[in-house]
Order: sequence, then structure tokens, then C-alpha cells
Amino acid sequence: MATDSASSKAAATSGFDAARLVREHQAGVWRYLRVLGCSPSEAEDLTQDTFVAVLQKPFEEINRAATAAYLRQAARSLFISSQRRAARVAAAELDEIEQTWTRWAANDDGQELLAALHKCLETLAGRARQALDMRFREGSSRAEIAAKLGLSEDGAKNLMQRAKQHLRNCIERTLRC
Repeated sequence: MATDSASSKAAATSGFDAARLVREHQAGVWRYLRVLGCSPSEAEDLTQDTFVAVLQKPFEEINRAATAAYLRQAARSLFISSQRRAARVAAAELDEIEQTWTRWAANDDGQELLAALHKCLETLAGRARQALDMRFREGSSRAEIAAKLGLSEDGAKNLMQRAKQHLRNCIERTLRC
């Protein structure tokens, strides 16, 4: 609880509402960490750590976009530190992910991108959508997906690759319109 006290003091002295800051930016930081490769629980932990770290120092909000960028940078630093401890970081990949995030999701913390994904998921054919649901919602292996759909493992892999490419193309078309 010492960090909560420290963050409360820092927030109180800076004259802004820490609860509002967290409310407005928590989802965006969490989504960004997921894009970087965190599991849901890792993203939750690092999101919390991000706000604790930011609120322990004097913090001045300039505007929403600058605050979101600052929080992403803090989250990225914590992510890199956690990956280094686990010896799993690839900095070049992170730079590419950061550029993609900035291009597609920085203005609204990924809300428009998420809406486009949901809309595009509706356009997927039955087996392709079922395969992606099994993989990403249920955590099924390629072998389990193949068995359930009556495909070879390579067939399941190809089906999911085509489905992901379809989603990528659909999202790009949707966001450019």
C-alpha cells in the first residue's frame, strides 16, 4: 500500500484527478500491451504498474493524445524490462508494433480498430470464423482445430492464415473509408 500512498500524494500535488486519468486511459494501455504480446493477465499487471509509476512522479496533462503517448511509452518501458528479465525481447519488433499502433490506434486507444475488427469478423465464412474463435478465444491448438473441422493441421493453418489476411484487408478498407 506504500505505492498507493505515494501515487495519491503525487496525484494530489499535481492538481489532477488520478481516477479520471486511469478511467480514460486504462483500456488503451491494456490494449497496447496486448498488441505488444502480453497475455491478458500480464497486460493487467503492467497496466497497473504503468499508472503507479506515472503517478509517483509529478505529472502534467497537456492533452489526451500526449497523455496517451506518454502512458504507452511508460507501459512499453515496463514491458521491455519484464521481457529482458525473461530474456524474451526483440526491440526491432517492438518498434514496428509501435509504428503500427500509432498509425491505426493512437488517437482513440484502439476503439475504432476494435469496432472495425468486430464488423469484419461478421464477414468471415463459418469455418474460418470457427477456427479463429477456437484459436484466439478458446486457446485451442492447431491440431485440435484441425480435428474439429475435419482438416489436416496444414489445412487448419492455411484456413487461419487466409482468415487473418481477410480480416487485415477488411480492417484496412474499413478504416480508410
